[in-house]
Amino acid sequence: MKKFIACLMIFIFLSAVSTAQQVEKQSVSLWEGKLNISGVSLRLVLKVTTNDDGSLTAKMDSPDQSVENIPVTFVSITDDSLNFEIASIMGKYSGKIEKDSMVAIGMWKQATMSLPLNLKKVEKLTEVKRPQTPQPPFPYNEEEVVFENKTANIQLAGTFTYPKENQKFPAVVLVTGSGAQDRDETIFKHKPFMVIADYLSRNGIAVLRFDDRGIGKSNGNFSAATSIDFATDALAAVDYLKTRNEIDQTKIGIAGHSEGGMIAPIAASSSDDVAFIILLAGPGMRGSDLLVLQTELILRAEGTPQDKLDESVKNNKGAYKIIVDQSDSALAYKELEKFFDDRILKLPQEEKNKQENSRAAFEQSARILLSPWFRFFLKFDPKPYLENLTIPVLALNGEKDLQVPPKENLAGIEKALKIAGNTNYRIYELPGLNHLFQNSKTGSPREYGEIEETFSAEALKIIRDWIIEVTR
Repeated sequence: MKKFIACLMIFIFLSAVSTAQQVEKQSVSLWEGKLNISGVSLRLVLKVTTNDDGSLTAKMDSPDQSVENIPVTFVSITDDSLNFEIASIMGKYSGKIEKDSMVAIGMWKQATMSLPLNLKKVEKLTEVKRPQTPQPPFPYNEEEVVFENKTANIQLAGTFTYPKENQKFPAVVLVTGSGAQDRDETIFKHKPFMVIADYLSRNGIAVLRFDDRGIGKSNGNFSAATSIDFATDALAAVDYLKTRNEIDQTKIGIAGHSEGGMIAPIAASSSDDVAFIILLAGPGMRGSDLLVLQTELILRAEGTPQDKLDESVKNNKGAYKIIVDQSDSALAYKELEKFFDDRILKLPQEEKNKQENSRAAFEQSARILLSPWFRFFLKFDPKPYLENLTIPVLALNGEKDLQVPPKENLAGIEKALKIAGNTNYRIYELPGLNHLFQNSKTGSPREYGEIEETFSAEALKIIRDWIIEVTR
């Protein structure tokens, strides 16, 4: 269950951004460090200013999540200590400053978590390079658009890009992966959907990318939605493209990344308006099986001892089985609680005292496991939808993808398409690429923010060439 702590951490930071004040004073000191959460490295920046009366105020940034100026409610810096608190995210830091290096060695506490965090005083913040992020002026048209999902009675906002030539173009709707995502699928300051849209629209293909419901400029309730709901959002985007004079209505497709690769087959199975789909690291196996495999591969890549790895896999399998088998949430909670108590009872006292084995940590995990989206994902099997598809399908996976492992998932996709009698599909396992389609060393999520590349040029070319081929 540890991997979901990172998701919750990210959500807490994002929920605080709207309350952050944007007015800044001259920073008198900058402190920068990296927080490691379940194998993912997140940079944190503390900006401390001095008021006219000599008192200190501060704000925090989480650059990898594009969150800035979270108000710090208390800050204290002495010769040998750095302490601060952020009430809005239930965060607290306490560190001892090593004078020679000006590094605060300490602990970050947030809700039920307690994690090591070292903050170094710097003159200038580390520059994050994202050379693929497109910069204007663009050689194509770009419009801010709003369209309606009539099924859900919500408005979705996005960016529509299309070539300047006066003709009708093929088009593709981009659908994000799991978690609350903006239209660019921004992660660690990478903007993969912006990169894809830019590349395709430079090459004769129109693209519509949009903020998830309840995110950015889109309205709706993200937390109450499942992949089925998100499929109606994708189809609403298709319906919008059908109203555009620049688009050939017979050549509109959907490209989904990760969970978006689940959503695309769902949408295409229920609409004759989808001419093709592209699965970018899309699942080809049941959700519960995928998450167990994902956990095992990521923990192994991080060097987790085999006994700890086996224990984590066993615990996840047990918890997932309860969620899948028990449809009543109240009864499922009781079964999860008993499963937790039985597991804790067998642990040595030293392990029982760890924060990750606390009652508060269990309750946090249980809330995530019992959420509508998670319950749906665990039970979801993409095969019945894939077995319905005879339209052109392109499935891409990175060889080093640890979140949606290529061999198992691509094999599942191909098997289902053969059952469908689909003769117009292409499947590629791309060497060296991770879940985000970056060239990587290990494929571990901890590398995502450290890699400068946003999206493989080889993968972009395959996508472009295939779309042109099937819409010719």
